[in-house]
Amino acid sequence: MNDLALSVRPARPEDAADLARIYIDSWQDTYAAIIPHVILGGLSPRRLSAHWQASIQAAERGGSAVLVAEDAGYGPIGLCSLGPARDAGLGYDGEVYTLYMDPAFLGRGTGRALLAGAFDALGARTLRSCLIWAHARNNACYFYEAMGGKRVASRTTRLLGELTPEIGFGWRQLAAQTQRRVPS
Repeated sequence: MNDLALSVRPARPEDAADLARIYIDSWQDTYAAIIPHVILGGLSPRRLSAHWQASIQAAERGGSAVLVAEDAGYGPIGLCSLGPARDAGLGYDGEVYTLYMDPAFLGRGTGRALLAGAFDALGARTLRSCLIWAHARNNACYFYEAMGGKRVASRTTRLLGELTPEIGFGWRQLAAQTQRRVPS
């Protein structure tokens, strides 16, 4: 595979359909054996485009951000959303809410680029630490640990009525480890 010419930038309203596509493709690839097929099959490009459009517009008003990882040859291939921590009791002031990439680009640096961009964006909002929640059976857990995240919490939430175990990964300082190559 060719090297990517990656850049990370704030999402624009016209990115919403691409973000919906990336989100759906990523969920269907990552969670096929984890989340019921009725949930995965029910992901709607139209509804998710509207969701991302609203998220981008809210981010433009301040506080949060939606980022796009983009390759010069392929266009948008990853997304990330972030802002103030929603679970203040854990002692982290920032949170990465979502971090997904097109499954065709796994292992090519997109996740690392998005996480670095997220940490930069959180720092620009004067946030000093970060929490990320991941499904306990998501392979991204290994990525977050390789990037320096520590397992700091666990919880069970409901995803469309289904009990969903999650692990919280925390960074007390906004810096990801980059010494060793890890899948992203």
